[in-house]
Amino acid sequence: MFSIGDFAQLGRVSVRMLRHYDALGLLRPAHVDPASGYRFYHAGQLSRLNRIIALKDLGLTLQQVSSILDEKVTVAELHGMVRLRRAELQERIVADTARLLRIEARLRTMEREGHMAVEEVVVKRVPPVRLAEVSAVAASYDSEEIGPVINPLYEELFQRLERAGVAPSGYGIAHYEPTQDGSVIVHAGVEVTTAPSPGHDFEIVDLPEIGTAATIVHRGSMDHVDSTYQILAHWVEEHGYRSLGLAREVSLECPADREEWVTEIQLAVTTG
Repeated sequence: MFSIGDFAQLGRVSVRMLRHYDALGLLRPAHVDPASGYRFYHAGQLSRLNRIIALKDLGLTLQQVSSILDEKVTVAELHGMVRLRRAELQERIVADTARLLRIEARLRTMEREGHMAVEEVVVKRVPPVRLAEVSAVAASYDSEEIGPVINPLYEELFQRLERAGVAPSGYGIAHYEPTQDGSVIVHAGVEVTTAPSPGHDFEIVDLPEIGTAATIVHRGSMDHVDSTYQILAHWVEEHGYRSLGLAREVSLECPADREEWVTEIQLAVTTG
């Protein structure tokens, strides 16, 4: 099972949203610790979460979402709803295109349920690494919230490195830090060999090794990384591992066309 924080990251939603869905009876935790009150979820509950988000993003109220879920709406029916909604949004197509892409990404994830390519997951040790990084806050793990934050961060980071005469020595690595209010601190970093200096307008941090990391390669824009995270979540649970709540995104290839990006997702795990 996954803690509410880990489940929020793997499902690409906020902790506050999961608590709200629990209060409304839309998505109950699989287990609640009677002593601490901590909520825990199964990877299989990502399926219901996908449907809730897709229906909500179609403009339905949560009460309507609840009714449709009770009727066990199919993926084919959801696709039909998407087409109807697309017609209604033609006058606002520029502003709403990003939202429609998110819905379709969730649908693609649902279509892969039950036959996910778990052979893509590799367990390995990840050595320690030194990064130069800058950071900012995103509202949640939602790709729509992360993208507008992390992309400008990397532009700013490379400008600062150039001014400081510091050359990257390896890959770009993004990592995330949840906060008490449900927001996320986004760290945009790149491998370097330089030592910290008071004159730098960026941080030098040493990320520790990950003794056991479940890793998977995502190909394409990070706007569509949700399904890759969910493949990883299913694999971790099905193979008896437990998430340690530490995930990194390593940019292996970053050409101009974002659909050709290659990114390795690294999730720290343990057995038992």
